[in-house]
Amino acid sequence: MSIAITDAITTLAEAERRFNLSRTEDETFFLEWQTGLTELSMLEQTAIDQLWRRYLYQRSLGQLLEGTVTLLLASPLLTIAGLYDPPFRVRAEASVQLTLDDGEEILQGRIDVLVLLDRLWVVVLESKKTALSVWAALPQTLAYLMANPQPQLPSFGMVTNGDDIFFVKLIQQSQRHYALSRVFAPLTSNRELEGALQVLKRISQVMGNPSE
Repeated sequence: MSIAITDAITTLAEAERRFNLSRTEDETFFLEWQTGLTELSMLEQTAIDQLWRRYLYQRSLGQLLEGTVTLLLASPLLTIAGLYDPPFRVRAEASVQLTLDDGEEILQGRIDVLVLLDRLWVVVLESKKTALSVWAALPQTLAYLMANPQPQLPSFGMVTNGDDIFFVKLIQQSQRHYALSRVFAPLTSNRELEGALQVLKRISQVMGNPSE
């Protein structure tokens, strides 16, 4: 039986139970958002400042829908991070299918934006409208990360409602663990958006060189 991921996985507890996932307390598990971050160039800083001011202008008019958040903030951020340039490829509204361990249920969904390096998933982007908490997207993001066709490698997700951004790392090996970054809050400061860009650049570097 096929069912939409958004219908089947509505809470974090449900995602953890269905996929046998647990959130790790190991502080070294997700170092990509904390260490090895590079300073931004003047060009990148200028681009981030323009993006931030544009977002604040549009946001000041009221709540933004999910598609607008992707178009206005998330996609430009991926662009500045270089994730739309060689060697990366992008898929919008990428379809995913996930068969649960019992084999009786197939979950289907669409990832807002999927960044690839050959068959390697570099970043899964999931966005929500600004009226919703950014955490509302975490359960389905975990489900999408579980659909990674190369489960031996870590998967990363970027989740945003425009006002807030956080990152997820998930590993499926002998045990299935995930961890979260801190929340970056672009609505408060362009420095927060710069921090999110640094994390994206670090993830792209690590996934482009898995031996790191």
